[in-house]
Amino acid sequence: MTATATTSRSVLRQAISGQRRQVTLASVLAAGHQGGEALVPVIIGVVIDQAVDGGSVGTLVFWLAVLAVVFAGLSYSYRFAARAAEGASLRAAHDLRIAISRRVLHPGGGAENGKLAGELVNIGTSDAQRVGVVNAVLPFGIAALAGVLVSAVALLRISLPLGLLVLLGTPPLLYLAHLIGKPLERRSEAEQERSAHASGVATDLVSGLRVLKGIGAEPAAVARYRGTSQDSLKATLRAARAKAWHDGAVLALTGVFIAIVALVGGHLAASGSISVGDLVAAVGLAQFLLTPFLIFSWVNGELAQGRASASRVADLLTTLAAVESGDGELPSPATGNVRLDAVSYGSLRGVDLDIPAGQLIGVVAADPAAATDLLDCLGRAGDPSEGRVDVDGVDLSTVDPERVREVVLVAAHDADLFEGTLAENVHAGDRPLDEALAASAADEVAAALPDGTGTAVTERGRSLSGGQRQRVALARALAADAPVLVVHDPTTAVDTVTEAKIATGLARLRRGRTTILVTTSPALLAVADRVVVLDGGRITGEGGHAELVRDRADYRAAVLS
Repeated sequence: MTATATTSRSVLRQAISGQRRQVTLASVLAAGHQGGEALVPVIIGVVIDQAVDGGSVGTLVFWLAVLAVVFAGLSYSYRFAARAAEGASLRAAHDLRIAISRRVLHPGGGAENGKLAGELVNIGTSDAQRVGVVNAVLPFGIAALAGVLVSAVALLRISLPLGLLVLLGTPPLLYLAHLIGKPLERRSEAEQERSAHASGVATDLVSGLRVLKGIGAEPAAVARYRGTSQDSLKATLRAARAKAWHDGAVLALTGVFIAIVALVGGHLAASGSISVGDLVAAVGLAQFLLTPFLIFSWVNGELAQGRASASRVADLLTTLAAVESGDGELPSPATGNVRLDAVSYGSLRGVDLDIPAGQLIGVVAADPAAATDLLDCLGRAGDPSEGRVDVDGVDLSTVDPERVREVVLVAAHDADLFEGTLAENVHAGDRPLDEALAASAADEVAAALPDGTGTAVTERGRSLSGGQRQRVALARALAADAPVLVVHDPTTAVDTVTEAKIATGLARLRRGRTTILVTTSPALLAVADRVVVLDGGRITGEGGHAELVRDRADYRAAVLS
């Protein structure tokens, strides 16, 4: 799946073309199966006319052998057709999940805007699967058409009116089935949207379960999820009703059509226009036609759901990136001189800040939103609406986001851990593991675990306490040894003694490397070379920590309260 998939049609087209060999193979084999099924009543009619009426045992044995060969061929055709179709479905869904993951994880970001994490997961799982299923049903739709054509040719041989009835009646029937499927497509899309939203809410509630319990907000959380879940249930029931109506309506149309074919065949037999064997063949073909028309109904329903899911996938894949790539080049190795020149972004207003290479600076932001906006600018999660952010004299807005993040590492306050050992969570850079652990006081965490750094950490680090997770996350950031490290409130869940140890270790380990501490921790600010105060979106003061504590009441209120 490529970036050219901009509409639901292009998503479906690429999903099919990417598996065209398997889809073609499945279509040929499935067509052979349906063609063989259509030939069975024809052969039975021949047996009646040539063997039973003629009384020839040899002829009877011959046609029975032909019938056995046909049955063997259609049996094997179906088996291998189903295998090829299912494989094409699974591979197409897998390719689509990779494309979705690539877009979500793209350094330019933007895919997550306006969507909960659970919604993204739903698109990457359920919607991708529904699009992939199109490859599984398409060969059987083609096969059903082949079965109808074989039946029509056989009926033409038996009787011109019967053959023309099938040939001329099938296209309008298929068009009516397509129109009937439109409501199902709309309601399937609504069902997937509500289901994705419910998944997103559930994911958020689970990830914040400890906080909810801590503030006693479980009833409100349950009420919120119950409402969202009820909306999802209603959308699912509407989609189920639409599917039931669709299947019933198509089945009724098919039944009427087959009844007409059988009645015309019976009338022709009664008038002597066709033989007894031909009548048996015609009735058998009329009954057989129920199978391809049921397949058409099934295929049409799956295509309606596939189109709805493809539309959601296309919307995600075409989401504009938050920041675009550029042709600017940061020096290698970077020295880490950071400068903000009249930067306005979000709540920031004309921020000017010069950070020489190798300096450890503290930033105290009275407004949490301003702290977040500053981190976004420094890590190029967003580009300033005015002004520029330079590293070593190069405007970051002109540099590829991936390269920016090789030089500037932003360690967010809510960083997650991953499933694996403690060592695997930390050791991702050039720093020795023990140095990073010691500087972040995560060596104490390792010492308290049964297998030390080899202890398995569960998903999102839930097997650790909040303070332990913070220390391990900080160790991971320090181990990366980035030229510019931006850390946001890394010690809010640790005690004061540990916080002081971390402050000393961080300052020692980052000596000579540019470090920006966005925090209100007195211990961390005390080891900074200088501290700047960000208030009202602007820099309102700077100096040493002790000096600011002595001279500014607002600073004392922010860091000592």
